[in-house]
Amino acid sequence: MDRTAGILLHPTSLPGPFGIGDLGPTAHRWIEFLGQTWCQWWQVLPLGPTGYGDSPYQTFSAFAGNPALISPEWLAEDGLIDEATTPVFSDQRVDYGQALPWKRDLVAAAYERTEFNGHPLGADFEHFKETQGDWLSEYALFMALKEAHAMVSWVEWPEEYRDRQPEAIAEAAADLADSRDRVAFGQFLFFRQWASLREAARAAGVKIIGDIPIFVAHDSADVWANRHLFSIGRDGYPKTVAGVPPDYFSETGQLWGNPLYRWGVHRRSSYSWWVRRMAATLSTVDLVRLDHFRGFYDYWEIPGGVETAVEGRWRRGPGGGLLTKVREGLGGLPFIAEDLGGDMSPGVARLRKRFGLPGMKVTQFAFDAGPGHEFLPHNYDSDNWVAYTGTHDNDTAKAWLEGAPEHEQEYALRYTASDVEDFHWGLLRVTWSSIARLAIAPLQDFLGLGAEGRMNIPSTLGGNWQWRFEADAISDSLARQIRSLNETYGRLSA
Repeated sequence: MDRTAGILLHPTSLPGPFGIGDLGPTAHRWIEFLGQTWCQWWQVLPLGPTGYGDSPYQTFSAFAGNPALISPEWLAEDGLIDEATTPVFSDQRVDYGQALPWKRDLVAAAYERTEFNGHPLGADFEHFKETQGDWLSEYALFMALKEAHAMVSWVEWPEEYRDRQPEAIAEAAADLADSRDRVAFGQFLFFRQWASLREAARAAGVKIIGDIPIFVAHDSADVWANRHLFSIGRDGYPKTVAGVPPDYFSETGQLWGNPLYRWGVHRRSSYSWWVRRMAATLSTVDLVRLDHFRGFYDYWEIPGGVETAVEGRWRRGPGGGLLTKVREGLGGLPFIAEDLGGDMSPGVARLRKRFGLPGMKVTQFAFDAGPGHEFLPHNYDSDNWVAYTGTHDNDTAKAWLEGAPEHEQEYALRYTASDVEDFHWGLLRVTWSSIARLAIAPLQDFLGLGAEGRMNIPSTLGGNWQWRFEADAISDSLARQIRSLNETYGRLSA
């Protein structure tokens, strides 16, 4: 990476009239704005189809795209739908409950027009199906079966479907052929629109950073179709699950519930599933953040069925064996290691450095221990870092300052040479001034938003992943301010 900068914004947060940000004209206007700022990077969260809780880190597939991001405007432009009557949606928050079923109906209408009316895109759709490999057929059947069983988890399906008995699966594939094709068509539309947006980004000199969650959702096509790769019992429920142990923030730890991997099985297959997964993500973005990188070195193993994360133990992860095979398969390791956490084993840093992966520094976390804190920009030990003002999991710069202890507020304001009103710009300046090769901030920090701009509160359900900005929030004036920041600190796109 050259010395550059970027902005963190998930597509669901884009403005527009359809209840959720999408890949349509507003996304292309966002790319134009990024070009005006001279930022070279746009960072997004995982782009998969979200399930219960709406989290992009808990999706129905590690390979599929989210059909809720499909643009109705592009569907109409392609002649796939007539101009639809749009329900009244909120402009400030994502309305998942109303927007997702409405989008599903639009995709179904577009599919009907393509499948049964000889639309020119029909041939492109057939080519798409032929070139995607096993993941598409597995995902399409998985979602068709979910729809046929009122969207309950696959462990609650009749045994013959739950356990993928060959005769039952063959019959289901035939009986649900139309539903499978409709699901696959949604994927075709997503990747078609995403490719168009990515091409616009390239033309504007903007690259995209994607995100790979280390774990996958239990209720996913990945686990259902590959049970041998996961710690799953005969009844379909996880034997062991992921989380983090009790700490200063939680007496009972965090129980994530994702099934853990059977790393020995992955190793014997030369980590082929991981290579395919990472290659699939990198076919859609230019660089990838590896979420919870620590888990590749060691992870907290919790027995399945317990209510808290207390009853766990540390287990060693796949480490260099996995990364070596991925590097061989991809020809490189275009990754950022999310290596945050105060109680990291030294082995995590050794693993990251062994493979030359840039780690993360979050300036917002730097003010609780005086001038020696490792996240303060003057303490960076090299330039192989990505410096963030904050991430999607913590509060905005403004809200953090308002809630911080008095001694942290005083030090943060002194360090950033700012006052309460312009602290967000002070935090941006010191982050951008660091020697880190890449500096990134959420759009919320450029806008100076408070707690209303928070994207996610970890370990909580409801109210997360809903933030959106309104179209007039980004302006030529803001673009000039960001461009000045990049000019001042030498973070200019090539």
